[in-house]
Amino acid sequence: MNDPIIQLDDVTTIHEGSTHPTIQNISLKINRGEFVIVGGPNGAGKTTLLETIAGRLPIISGTVLVCGFDVVHHGPQIRKKLGYVIQNFDFDPYTPFTVEEVLLMGRYGLLGFCKRPGSDDFTAVEQSLTQMGIISLRKSHIGRLSGGQQQKVLIAHNLAKKPDVLLLDEPFSNLDLTTREHVCDVLCRIADAGVTIVMVSHAFDALPARGVRAVVMKSGKIVLNKVIPPEQVQDTVRHISNDTNA
Repeated sequence: MNDPIIQLDDVTTIHEGSTHPTIQNISLKINRGEFVIVGGPNGAGKTTLLETIAGRLPIISGTVLVCGFDVVHHGPQIRKKLGYVIQNFDFDPYTPFTVEEVLLMGRYGLLGFCKRPGSDDFTAVEQSLTQMGIISLRKSHIGRLSGGQQQKVLIAHNLAKKPDVLLLDEPFSNLDLTTREHVCDVLCRIADAGVTIVMVSHAFDALPARGVRAVVMKSGKIVLNKVIPPEQVQDTVRHISNDTNA
């Protein structure tokens, strides 16, 4: 494959209020349909990389293209094509929305101004609820669910968007073993269907049976960027992460 859907060229970004860049002079190309694992020690810049791809941080230098659009100037167009599951998000217990309503919110960016959801939107929600095994929760209020259930709803919310790119930041947090195995299966099937997945994770069992791009970060820089067999991902990422000379 040689069809970049994500492209970073010499990119430096910084968090608001910081005095030093979080990631520095990073260049990275991710092709359409790739499955990418981003690893590295705590504070390496993994989440910042996802935030940069999603256009959530000021870019000090360089360019970021997603689906052919510059994230600085075409945020709305990119948000229609991109799903992003952030880490450890909790809904307030008094959040008034049902699970079904939360998933429909994932469709609003595709509808256009002042348009109401139609049959395609409700079908997408139904499919995502079914994929994640939470169809029975559709009328439940999101704030009253457990952390693991909320995590599944957030993933389903992004699947309902039918994204070209899915960013996931530690998607297995709050999930028990059985649920985690189910989410792994869903992600693999999504990847096999051609969705580009970029996942920050300390777990390496949600991998498709094909080459996986391992991106390892340290101190705001990429120290490894290589396509390897899925069975080698865990040892490769952990070895590079723990190598004090890398």
